Amino acid sequence: MNVLFLVQAEQRAILDRLYDGIAESCDSCDIRWLSSDEQANLKRYFREHIDLSRYDRVLFFLRFKKEMRQWRFIRTLPNVVILEHDAYQNYIPCKYTGMFSAHYRHMPWVRIISSGAQVSQRLRAEGFDAVFVPKGYDQGLMTYQELTRDIELAFIGSTKSVAYSGRKALLDELASVENLLVTKTRSGQEYNDTLNRIRFFVSADVGMGEYMIKNFEAMAVGCVLLAYDQGAEENAALGFVDMQNLVLYRDIPELREKLRILRADPEKAQAIAEAGRVMVEQCYSFAAIGHAITEAMRPTLRVHRHLPWFLRLLARWKLI
Repeated sequence: MNVLFLVQAEQRAILDRLYDGIAESCDSCDIRWLSSDEQANLKRYFREHIDLSRYDRVLFFLRFKKEMRQWRFIRTLPNVVILEHDAYQNYIPCKYTGMFSAHYRHMPWVRIISSGAQVSQRLRAEGFDAVFVPKGYDQGLMTYQELTRDIELAFIGSTKSVAYSGRKALLDELASVENLLVTKTRSGQEYNDTLNRIRFFVSADVGMGEYMIKNFEAMAVGCVLLAYDQGAEENAALGFVDMQNLVLYRDIPELREKLRILRADPEKAQAIAEAGRVMVEQCYSFAAIGHAITEAMRPTLRVHRHLPWFLRLLARWKLI
């Protein structure tokens, strides 16, 4: 399978190894790093730089804000697959509520690879070709250092976005009753080093319906992950088991009670951390996730109803 893979040139998260994992599982993978201006005018970029006859799949992983404005052009392309890590915003109160569904309705034949099991199910219920492949972590960047964990309880990351309003409210509530460190670091080594100093990492993905990358990163470096419970379906899809490989909670009293138990039983806490680390190393490295994304692209796509007649003919002959 020959893949054209379009990604953002400017992105806060470091996802290079995810891209490598996808590329390593394809016969060929032409990764194009699109600038903000190039993302804003895909029609021009394709006209000037792309020969579609070379590719079996065109994989989009671009900024949704720019992508959604160009559905008239995107729907003319054959063999489109959209990788989407933010489609949970379709179902929560934020500026993108319902907008992912609206975008996909313009081209219901595309395959959507979503990082949420429940999000994928909801998209399928709306009639879309949605496949679940979870988020993961960078196995080269996030390393288990066996450091002294001198920060007992902490969260690292942003709380400013409207989509993170639930996260901020929960962390503020917890900080009012516990000695909680809420901080930000530079991406890369500083982030990894700080995570390795934390014993209990508080994940507060409130109302998102899926687990963000931070959950996998915290587990990978040996933190005890205290994760806001995203529900039985999401947990089963990921193999998350409460008080075995992570700690799940629904409110601050439940979090504090489980924290009390683990503070009194440090061996239990260490066993949970170790089980979580082993699981994500085996299942959720970007190498593994990249392979899963590639496999999700392979099955035959839905018939493209709006291609020009000559492109439909070429597609039938598998020449594009």
